[in-house]
Amino acid sequence: MIQRTPARIEARNEEPSLIATEPRRQPHNCAKGWQQILAESVTCPEQLLGRLKLPAEPWLTGASAGHHLFPVRVPEPFLRRMTPGDPNDPLLRQVLPLAEESRQQAGYVRDPLQENNAIQTTGLIRKYQSRALLMVTGQCAINCRYCFRRHFPYESQRLGPDDRQQVLATLNAAPEINEVIFSGGDPLAVNDRLLAQWAEALAGIPHIKRLRIHSRLPVVIPQRVCDALLGWLGHSPLQKILVVHVNHPAELDSDTRKAFSRLREAGVTLLNQSVILKGVNDSANILAQLSEDLFDSGVMPYYLHAFDPVAGAHHFDVSDQAAAALVRALMTRLPGFLVPRLVRELPGETSKTPIFTGDDQAKLSVT
Repeated sequence: MIQRTPARIEARNEEPSLIATEPRRQPHNCAKGWQQILAESVTCPEQLLGRLKLPAEPWLTGASAGHHLFPVRVPEPFLRRMTPGDPNDPLLRQVLPLAEESRQQAGYVRDPLQENNAIQTTGLIRKYQSRALLMVTGQCAINCRYCFRRHFPYESQRLGPDDRQQVLATLNAAPEINEVIFSGGDPLAVNDRLLAQWAEALAGIPHIKRLRIHSRLPVVIPQRVCDALLGWLGHSPLQKILVVHVNHPAELDSDTRKAFSRLREAGVTLLNQSVILKGVNDSANILAQLSEDLFDSGVMPYYLHAFDPVAGAHHFDVSDQAAAALVRALMTRLPGFLVPRLVRELPGETSKTPIFTGDDQAKLSVT
């Protein structure tokens, strides 16, 4: 998840109407609004190191080089969950640029999932038969160093009024699509007026049944779950699924749990996807605790993604064999419904590709 443009806060923008009628005005109770929290994010490595009480050396040189390639962005609520003075804090490792980002590594590329080949029309990506992914925005609330879209050409996919109408026309002409996924960037970095318009327009397409939202914002800025968001979600007749992104138990606190609770009360199904990351969560103990804590918070573990080989992030890579061993360990500790599915996304495939544990592979060989 990434913001490629330096200063624009799309959450504040008023977009032209997508549909003929205005959505109902929703009340806002976002004390110190989430937009302000987003605008006040830490956006330079010197500030990040200072807040975490870490010395300039040996960290600043590498952090500055990585920041030049992919800018730092960390919101205050996420920052407060880090341990000052600990350079190995698992939350800090996800957002602090390192010198390794400047080193080219064979096999790590700018578009590891070849998404540029799957763009149907501006802002609309079609990789699977029944689902389409809508790039609502290129902005994120947090710039994760391992992001597989850190090089994505968001500016060329920015949706103008004509593009939005073309998206709807394309979806109308594809009756096999029954689910639209709001993605980006982070779609919840956009103002609720525009999101409500999109939701209403999609609900008017007879074959669209589900709206899925992929967002890190309820985790990194829990204040984003405000009355305006809950208002249009509750009003939409579509089935709503929110897939959050939590990699480590320390990302969950009382505020995130309250946000999850409010979303569930609005009729939203909550799932989690994680990425297996070296030095962050490549531990059976951490992953088991994450699944337990997520379920206690009303979120079902869904996917554990194998690392996508994106340029600039090779130092996070965990081999498929090591990842499968971790899942085997989880299977001995957790009930089956708390074990996330270990998958890899391969360019051109019509679904996620499961990565089987040794036992699973043996069973497949027999059958």
